[in-house]
Amino acid sequence: MTNENTDLTTKIIGLEKSALDKWFKGDTSGYLTIWSQKNFSYFDSSKPHRVDTYAEIKEFVLANVEGKLFADTYDFEDPRVQIKGDMAVLTYQLFAKTSLNEMRYNCIEVYEREDTDWKVIHSTWSFIRPMDMDFGQKKTLV
Repeated sequence: MTNENTDLTTKIIGLEKSALDKWFKGDTSGYLTIWSQKNFSYFDSSKPHRVDTYAEIKEFVLANVEGKLFADTYDFEDPRVQIKGDMAVLTYQLFAKTSLNEMRYNCIEVYEREDTDWKVIHSTWSFIRPMDMDFGQKKTLV
């Protein structure tokens, strides 16, 4: 790995962890800062459809997460950054027992250089092994 790639890997992981540090204190500003306002999409297990704009994700997090999601600690496991030109893909697993739920996610963050900054243009948060998750009452077959 070149020094440039090592520096960028450190930067990308730092951006993500800084956003998570705020996120788990009920403050969504870390993600609102790193998500691209120009070109953004988002998949989450809690949303039935892809979010296609920054405005839509901002409205969602401000209404559902801001000031409501807290965790004393979290585990940011096995981060990997793959870099190609002006794009970088960060993948990792996230574990946290929060005030709203128990998080067990596979996370994918696609970063792109926007001017002199790096911004997330796509984010996917999917449950780890959803077949192991308890999604509530099971249906009875008739």
